[in-house]
Amino acid sequence: MLADTKTNPGGDLIILAFNQESEASADIGEVNRLISTCNTSKDSLEQLYIMFKSTVFAIAFGITSDYHLSEDCVAETFVRLTQIKGFNPRKGDGKGFILTTARNVALELRRRYKKEINNYIIQSYGDAEQTVEDSIYINQLLKHLNDKQKQIVVLKCCAEMTFKEIAKIMKCPETTVKSRYKRAMNILQEKAGADK
Repeated sequence: MLADTKTNPGGDLIILAFNQESEASADIGEVNRLISTCNTSKDSLEQLYIMFKSTVFAIAFGITSDYHLSEDCVAETFVRLTQIKGFNPRKGDGKGFILTTARNVALELRRRYKKEINNYIIQSYGDAEQTVEDSIYINQLLKHLNDKQKQIVVLKCCAEMTFKEIAKIMKCPETTVKSRYKRAMNILQEKAGADK
């Protein structure tokens, strides 16, 4: 999951660092309970925010490719959670509900503002100089993918979501997600080989 995000003071570059943490410990029943009470409980909303803000940002960034729109998406997603009426904690999939809401908000924001795609970097870990080189290289490779392929790669590789979770968020069959991911990986491998 996305742990840290920051803008590079020298330009449009955005550095994203990913790690695994809070959401893994979230119990489905607990998430559902928090969603059903977040419109009346500030503590419930705060807990949901802490658990899901990174994943919501990753989803938004995969769609908008814009740091500021992604931040707006995070805020709007949690505002919408406070306006929910009729969420049944016994029947609902809270995590899926939050992530679907985030995707819908990100798509709305992208349509509304039609921002030019900013350059961004997905940061890897290691030696600082090598990290920058790797990050720029990854950024260049991702430009070869179409919008849906890029979203799937970001959700799978960066947010470490399952194909089933991605399919639910993107509202398409799991087999479609798998085939798009496979095609995207083939493109990335081909371009990586061609660029060496």
